[in-house]
Amino acid sequence: MRFADLVSALDLGVIRKRIASSSEADVLRALAAGRPTEDDLAALFSPAAAAHVERLAQLSKAVTERRFGKVIQLYAPLYLSNACVNHCTYCGFAANLDIPRVTLTPEDVLREADLLHEEGFRHILLVSGEDPRAVTMPYLLEVVAGLRAKFASIAIEIQPLKVADYRRLAECGVDGLALYQEVYEPAGYARYHLAGPKRRYGSRLDAIEAGGEAGFRSLGIGSLLGLSDWRLEAYLVALHGRYLTQRFWQSRISVSFPRLQGCAHEDFQPEAQVTDPEFVQMLCAMRLLLPDAELVVSTREPASLRDNLIGLGVTRMSAGSRTNPGGYGLPEWHEGEQFDIGDQRPPAIIARVIAEKGYEAVWKDFDRSFIP
Repeated sequence: MRFADLVSALDLGVIRKRIASSSEADVLRALAAGRPTEDDLAALFSPAAAAHVERLAQLSKAVTERRFGKVIQLYAPLYLSNACVNHCTYCGFAANLDIPRVTLTPEDVLREADLLHEEGFRHILLVSGEDPRAVTMPYLLEVVAGLRAKFASIAIEIQPLKVADYRRLAECGVDGLALYQEVYEPAGYARYHLAGPKRRYGSRLDAIEAGGEAGFRSLGIGSLLGLSDWRLEAYLVALHGRYLTQRFWQSRISVSFPRLQGCAHEDFQPEAQVTDPEFVQMLCAMRLLLPDAELVVSTREPASLRDNLIGLGVTRMSAGSRTNPGGYGLPEWHEGEQFDIGDQRPPAIIARVIAEKGYEAVWKDFDRSFIP
């Protein structure tokens, strides 16, 4: 059964009430469980759990170190294009915006990648707006072929593709797929996605499953925090993570926690702000519910919060990020950012902070030769 079918069968009103009405006893029972069950989801994301964040953090830290050790993997996003055919009310790449549209040539991509390689990165995430006319399959294959000798891991965050196309990319050297639903609550999803292929709620959920069927080593999911009630969103993300873990046991699931930041929609305001304590509660609860998942925090977040999250469950961080095509080495194209960066420190500084916290910054923890 598709995850989209499972969501459609849920009574989200009942789930909201269950989250809101969870008692302290429910929270304590969930915290005492060796591995919380689906019955514990509501309690761990509930308002009642806010009084137990310190205990949540202690448990999250212990589970993370037991599963992953004291390491934080560093990666960098490389934006290929900001061309997009979707009208998403919150996004700086939305098709209705009057911004400079840039798609890097494969040669430009390699120049950008060389700069990231010189900084130490061996894990790279290729990102683009969703316009299949700008980022074609031949283009992607050429780009990946040029990068695979330099990078141990190449992941993609682009428009949804079919299984056959994902397999072609996997054969060429891509090993990871990130595809964020943005909003899991269907009514909210429709409210923010007004036009374009992304408006189709179910097909987007299906695409991450297509990546699992193609055999990608890593499958990344997440909700864009600020667009809907974070407690319900976190509940559904956790359900999705469990579903993918069971169905695609050969892939590692990763969960990202992006909070909505400034973009070209200057008049757009998040409907449901997520505070720092709520962010910590969500991340630590997710670790207990998905003990083997990578938990990812990007440079959207401010440096102070990112530093304090080290040791609480995070296993992967971006560093030195730019969110526009050409942002690393093409100064004439320093326009058209997808969103504002909160942590603008150089990667070397972030690696030093990780070390000062007693953890190891890891630039490479995978090699394609491991794939049979």
